[in-house]
Amino acid sequence: MTPAERDLRYYAALGLAAEASHLALGYFNRRESLGITMKGAQDWLTVADGKVEEFLRGRLSELFPRDSVIGEEGGGTASDALWILDPIDGTANFAHGDRNWCISIGFLAERRPEIGVVAAPALGEVYAARRGMGATLNGEPIRVSGATDVARAAFELGWSTRVPAERYLEVIGRGYAAGAAVKRAGSGTLGLCHTACGWSEGYAELHINAWDVAAGIVIASEAGAYVNDFFAGEGIARGNPILCCTPELAPALRKITGIA
Repeated sequence: MTPAERDLRYYAALGLAAEASHLALGYFNRRESLGITMKGAQDWLTVADGKVEEFLRGRLSELFPRDSVIGEEGGGTASDALWILDPIDGTANFAHGDRNWCISIGFLAERRPEIGVVAAPALGEVYAARRGMGATLNGEPIRVSGATDVARAAFELGWSTRVPAERYLEVIGRGYAAGAAVKRAGSGTLGLCHTACGWSEGYAELHINAWDVAAGIVIASEAGAYVNDFFAGEGIARGNPILCCTPELAPALRKITGIA
């Protein structure tokens, strides 16, 4: 893929994120329109998830008909030019009226993360990055915190029913024993972005899906974060553990989380 082709996709992603934000906010501001259902325990689904993904898929197929798309709601098949979408990450927050949710648009070329755009419209935030070009929040450069002492660090631990609760409790216990603050805000994508901004020192989850992290990995990496090799093996199709953190704390957080 040429630099011009990549740039075209980056600017398209920015535009699509803005349009999708308007659509999602329309649902968020009219709670009666959400049509909330459950896919499983704490696995929320709203009408907005489907409508936003449908919009993004339609526009991407018009703009880049040879690219493939994988989305949380509609699935898909990987190719060498692959968009990975989460129409609403943090759906439980979205359904409860909590503003900590976002739209995630990631692009991989030959399995390598190239573009990440994350819009959190209820918070007025747009995170964006291209590989090798740095990361921004609302157009301003962002950087990880650079903290070196885990006893002064805060990291977020995501949670999934795909992993036994006992394993998460063990991680929380090791984190507190090391002196770290452990928190959870309900959006893995924004957890990566907040690490990129230095608002926390890391984000970890023992299993997470590709649509939750495809965009955030680019943003965090370009902000200087350490990120484990999430797309190794079957990461695109089946997900993997994720550890993203300010680099100086990677050894300590690998030990705390058990994520290599």
